[in-house]
Amino acid sequence: MSLREYVEAMLVAVLFAFFVKAFLFEAYQIPSGSMEQNLLVGDHVVVDKLAWAPRTLPWGPLLPRREIRRGDVVVFRGPEEPLRDFIKRAVAFGGETVEIRAKRLRVGGVPVDEPYVVHRDPALLTGSSVPASLRGRDELGPQLLPDGTFFALGDNRDESRDSRVWGPVARRLVRGRALFVYWSVRPPPETFAGRGAVVRRALDGAIHFLSRTRWERTLHVVR
Repeated sequence: MSLREYVEAMLVAVLFAFFVKAFLFEAYQIPSGSMEQNLLVGDHVVVDKLAWAPRTLPWGPLLPRREIRRGDVVVFRGPEEPLRDFIKRAVAFGGETVEIRAKRLRVGGVPVDEPYVVHRDPALLTGSSVPASLRGRDELGPQLLPDGTFFALGDNRDESRDSRVWGPVARRLVRGRALFVYWSVRPPPETFAGRGAVVRRALDGAIHFLSRTRWERTLHVVR
């Protein structure tokens, strides 16, 4: 293969990779425990960006498409932090009324069956004495969601920062749907900081790749 052919092949590969990342699939690493036990810190998830791609794209009308459904695990831009991605579960949509009573989610006044939800704190936080940072965690008055939005909650309900804090999420902030875990690794026992932290973190990950990988979570489907 000549140098020119090699460069052309590399260029095509790079362009294809950018296309896949921009419009089809993207990898996402779980940074917190807000979705436990469904998703764990250190899970690396494949996100489908195709199903909910905007119809405004030139090929938009030709794409297989469906709307976000109740229970879908969604990756989206933070309403308060637009440069940061969040992953939560969509539980209600524009035109619906949501409320939380004694930790139990209700949509349209009807309790929602959520078998995936985890409550690790048995305490029920109610009343005016609840710290501002925890208000709405266990008790949330009825809210009518605006059109074009959805209400997003973490499965680890007592330890999640979500729509109870920053309100409904605009549909335009959605990046894709979480599909499956392609790799899962236990976080290192120590935090790397200071000069050379990136290099030390990379070396630590390479040395302990086999022992820290959660092999049983490979191809775990996000439900």
